[in-house]
Amino acid sequence: MDVRQLNYFLAIAKEEQITRAAQALHMEQPPLSRQLKLMEEELGVTLFDRNGKQMKLTQAGEVLQRWAESLLHDLNEAVKEVKDIENGLQGTLSVGSVFSCISLLPLKIGEFRQRYPRVTFKILEGDHVTLAEYLEHRNIELVITRLPFESNYDSDKYAIKRLPSDPFVAVVPRQWNCFPLQDSISMKELADLQLLAVKSDKTIRLHEKIVNECRRFGFEPNMICECSSVAIIIALVVAGIGATILPKSVMTSFRIPDIQILDIYDTSFQSDVGIVWLQNRYLSKSAQTFIDIFDNV
Repeated sequence: MDVRQLNYFLAIAKEEQITRAAQALHMEQPPLSRQLKLMEEELGVTLFDRNGKQMKLTQAGEVLQRWAESLLHDLNEAVKEVKDIENGLQGTLSVGSVFSCISLLPLKIGEFRQRYPRVTFKILEGDHVTLAEYLEHRNIELVITRLPFESNYDSDKYAIKRLPSDPFVAVVPRQWNCFPLQDSISMKELADLQLLAVKSDKTIRLHEKIVNECRRFGFEPNMICECSSVAIIIALVVAGIGATILPKSVMTSFRIPDIQILDIYDTSFQSDVGIVWLQNRYLSKSAQTFIDIFDNV
C-alpha cells in the first residue's frame, strides 16, 4: 500500500461512491476500483459496505481513514518543512567565527531573522585551524574570519567573500595616562609602549602584519606577551599589563572605561575580513542568503 492508494481510499470515503471519487481524482472508474480491490486484498479486510452505488466505511475502513489522514498530514508537513529548509525559511544555520569578528554578527543575524524568523542559529568560536575542522566535518557552513584563512587544508578548497577591511587601532590602559587628551596617535608613539600580541602557533599572519608595519616605521615592537585569545589580551590591557594593536571592529563589542582606544593617524594598514566556506560542498539556502546579507555592509 502506497501514498497514492491512500489518497484514492480517502477520496472514495469522502465521496461515498466510486464514480464521484474517480471524477474528483480526474481518473477513470475501473482503475480506481482495481486499486481499492488491491488494498482490501492486501489488508485482508473489507473497507466499504456496498449498497448499490453507495459505499459506507466499515469499522476497519474507519480505522484506516483515521490513520491515512494522519499519515498524509504528517507527510505533507514533512515535505513542506524540507522545502522550507531548502528555501532558507526554517532550520538551523551553523556559523563559525574568530573572536575578533564576533562584532560583525549581531547586526546581520538580526537583519536575517527579520526576514526568516523561523531560522535559528548555532555559532561556534575558535581559531582558524579549529574552524577549518568544523567546516570540514560539516559542524558549520560558514566562517566569519580575518584573512588569510590559515587552515591545515589546501586554500583552493575555500570560497571567500571579502568584506570591507578593518583599520587597526591602539588599545591602551587608561591608568597609564599616556595620551589623556588624544583620540589618535602616530605609529612612532607605539615604539615605547609595552605591547601584547595576538598570536598562536597556528595563526601568525595578523601578528606578522603588525610587526612588519612597525618595522616600516623604523622600530621593533616591544612585545612582552603573546596570546591566542583576544579576550585575554583585552583583560591584560584592562589590568595595565600592556597595550595592544587590534582591528577597530573588535572594540565595538566592548564598552570598557579602563581602556583607551586610539586611531593610528599616519598609517592605512588594515585587517582583511571575509566569509569562508567550502566551495565544492553543498551550501544551504539559509547560508547563501546570510552571505548575501553582507552585501549591505
